[in-house]
Amino acid sequence: MDSILSLAAQNLISPIILFFVLGFAAAFARSDLSVPEAVAKGMSLYLLFAIGFKGGASVAAHGIDQTLIFSILAGVILSFVLPFIAFALLRVMTGLTAIDAAAVAAHYGSISIVTFVAASSVLQTAGLMSEGYMVAVAAAMEAPAILAALWLVARADAKAGQGGGMDAGLLREILLNGSIVLLIGSFIIGGITGQEGLDKIASFIVSPFQGVLCLFLLDMGLVAGRGLRDARHLLKPGLFAFGVLMPLIGSCLGLGAGLLLGLSTGGVMLMMTLSASASYIAVPAAMRVALPEANPSIYLTMSLGITFPFNLTLGIPIYLALARAATGG
Repeated sequence: MDSILSLAAQNLISPIILFFVLGFAAAFARSDLSVPEAVAKGMSLYLLFAIGFKGGASVAAHGIDQTLIFSILAGVILSFVLPFIAFALLRVMTGLTAIDAAAVAAHYGSISIVTFVAASSVLQTAGLMSEGYMVAVAAAMEAPAILAALWLVARADAKAGQGGGMDAGLLREILLNGSIVLLIGSFIIGGITGQEGLDKIASFIVSPFQGVLCLFLLDMGLVAGRGLRDARHLLKPGLFAFGVLMPLIGSCLGLGAGLLLGLSTGGVMLMMTLSASASYIAVPAAMRVALPEANPSIYLTMSLGITFPFNLTLGIPIYLALARAATGG
C-alpha cells in the first residue's frame, strides 16, 4: 500500500498530470482558457504518429516472434470481451438504456492512447523497460470493442423485434477511423525503416514529445472539466462507481493476460493499463456514426471525466505496483 501511495504521489507532481489538473481546474472555474480545435487536432495527430513510429522501430529492432503475435491476439480478445462485462455491469448498476449502455461499454473495451503514453512515462521514470510492440497491441485494441458494442445493440434490437445489425459501410467507417489508420500506418513505416528511420526524425518525435503531451493534456483537462461540469446532472452514483470499478476489473484481466504471455514487468503493466483505459478519440467518433441516438454527454464524460483522471492519478500507480508484485520485478 505504501508503494502505491508513493507512486501516486510521484505521479501527481509530474508535468503531464499537473497540466491536466490545470486544465480541469480552469474549466471548473469557467476560465476563458482554451486550445484552438485545429491545434488540439494537430497535437493528437502528432502523438499518434510519434507513438506508432517509435513502436514500429522497436519491433524492427526486436523482430517478430511468437510472443508478439500472441500479445496482439490477447489484446484483440480483451478488447472484444471487455464491453460485454461493462454492458452487464452498467445494466445492473445504472438505469441506462441498452443503447447508452452499449455506447459506454464500447469505450471501456477500446483504449486511451494518452493513458498508455502516461504509463510508459511512469515506467521510464521507474527505470523499467517494456516490449516495444505493445504499441501494436494498443492499435489492435481500438476496433474490436466497437464491433462488440454494435453486436450488443443488434441483439437488444432483435429481442425487441426491431431487427438490427451492421452493414459493410459502417464496418469500413470503423476500420478506417483516422486515428486507427495513422497509428497503424506510422507503426508499419517505423517497422520498415527501423532504427535508421527513427534516427532521422528523432529531433521531431523524441525530444518535443513530452512538451506536446503536456499541452495535449491541458486541453484534455479543459474538455474533461467542462464535460463533468455540464453533465453532472446525468451522472448518478452508479455511473461514478462504474467509472472506477470497470478499469480495476479490466486491469485484472490484463494482468492475467500479461502473466500468461510471459511479458516483462513493464509489459504486464502496459497490458493492464490498456485493459483499464477508456477511449475518448476513436470510439466517440465511431459512436456518432454507429449509434447517433446514444447520449454523448454520458459516454464522453464517463471516459474522459471519470476514468481518465482516475487512471492518471491512482490507476497507473496501482497497476505498476500489482505488476511488480506479480512478476517480482
